[in-house]
Amino acid sequence: MTAMDHSAHQTSTAQDHSAHAGHAGHQMGPVTWGAAAKATLHCLTGCAIGEILGMVIGTALMWGNVQTMILAITLAFIFGYSFTLFAVRRAGLDWKSAIKVALAADTVSIAVMELVDNGIIALTPGAMDAHLSDALFWTALLGGFAVAFVITTPVNKWMIGRGKGHAVVHAYH
Repeated sequence: MTAMDHSAHQTSTAQDHSAHAGHAGHQMGPVTWGAAAKATLHCLTGCAIGEILGMVIGTALMWGNVQTMILAITLAFIFGYSFTLFAVRRAGLDWKSAIKVALAADTVSIAVMELVDNGIIALTPGAMDAHLSDALFWTALLGGFAVAFVITTPVNKWMIGRGKGHAVVHAYH
């Protein structure tokens, strides 16, 4: 192999590797904080919609704290996954593949977010018994979302840098 052939082969190999870097299991390299924040905000939006809806429904049905929190967390996962699911479906994936991508992309991010957010609500004195019309309820909830965002962003940055989490979606953008 000549030096020119070797150089062309290295360039081709590098291009092939970079074209597949977004696939699960491949190292992606440096990831910006902006990309990690965007992925986290994507998950946070779905989580917030689901969680608030669950709390409103549970409160309207006069359920207890445990039942309401279970509904809120369940809806947070459903809405969190749905944002990714519908985006990759629009990109042409079949339902089975789209569900696999959504689960791979968002499970850890949503789980960390829900653990942090609900932990803050549970640990804030009086927040679990506050009503939707109480400032304490909204302060604890929004504060929980803010802290969850701050904690989950580095997790997403680490995962994306390793070709996992939200990185699996990039192949379909």
